[in-house]
Amino acid sequence: MTPEQLALRDAVRSLLDKHSDVRAAIETPHGHDKDVWTRLCDIGVLPIPERYGGSGAGLAETRVVLEELGRTLTPSPLLASTLAARALLATGNEEACDRLLPRIADGTAATLVWPWDNARTSFNGTARYVLDGDLAEILLATDGTDLYEIDLAGVSREHTPTMDPTRRLATIHLTDGAATRLGRWSPEVRDVALSLLAAEQVGAAARALELTVEYTKTRVQFGKPIGSFQALKHRMADLHVLVETARSAASAADDEVSAAVAKVYCSEAFFKVAAEMVQLHGGIAITWEHDAHLYLKRAHGSGQLFGSPAVHLERLRAKI
Repeated sequence: MTPEQLALRDAVRSLLDKHSDVRAAIETPHGHDKDVWTRLCDIGVLPIPERYGGSGAGLAETRVVLEELGRTLTPSPLLASTLAARALLATGNEEACDRLLPRIADGTAATLVWPWDNARTSFNGTARYVLDGDLAEILLATDGTDLYEIDLAGVSREHTPTMDPTRRLATIHLTDGAATRLGRWSPEVRDVALSLLAAEQVGAAARALELTVEYTKTRVQFGKPIGSFQALKHRMADLHVLVETARSAASAADDEVSAAVAKVYCSEAFFKVAAEMVQLHGGIAITWEHDAHLYLKRAHGSGQLFGSPAVHLERLRAKI
């Protein structure tokens, strides 16, 4: 990372250490801490050009921030708002960008309805598993060809409870007449989504491993910390290699193929680390009070988000 990116990472990590309370956030009606989100926007975490009121950050900086959010499992509209902003910029529609991007940069939650689950979006039908879809104030949608702005008065929305309480998903019921065409849809948005999600998964996997290593240094069995046992040393060394390889895959996800590779590898790596975290923590890992189950649930949920590893493996096979 550049010195600027390192400074951004440190600033975000310090902010989350001081102000992020995941369990309190998921109990709020909107599923995230609005004060933390405002502070993140003040730092300039969204990749929006300065001419539209943003900080001029790029996707590389947003990946840094998402990795930090992944470490703490902090819920936020960052991923959804970034994808909406990216899709909007790709249309080249200056009027829409001038009108909507400054609001997104200021923290207005935005989201994107797109057929990542291979279901064609109908503007007289139902869209499922929409990130922050029940609370977003700016709603964009694509049918796979064009991008549209959705009139919120023409939709009904409902929160969709999921296994992962730290990720807000919704079901949106669209009706005719609620959509205004903004421009062409860019398929590159899918690659951006996979790249950003991979960064978040790496952050969560790295923190899950750190917590597991810390625990094995304090858990005593047969008069010794279990982390001193050679078998566990080997397992955690393997997990370390897995996390660092996933980090490399995520950092190199800058085109269609590498983004699909990152989605597959980082999803599987995170799940492996989270599962080992639960096993190596023993009985306390399955209690509500411990965070291990939250990491495992996030691993399950993020593995399916934007398409399962199996879906993207099929895409990669088609490229060979």
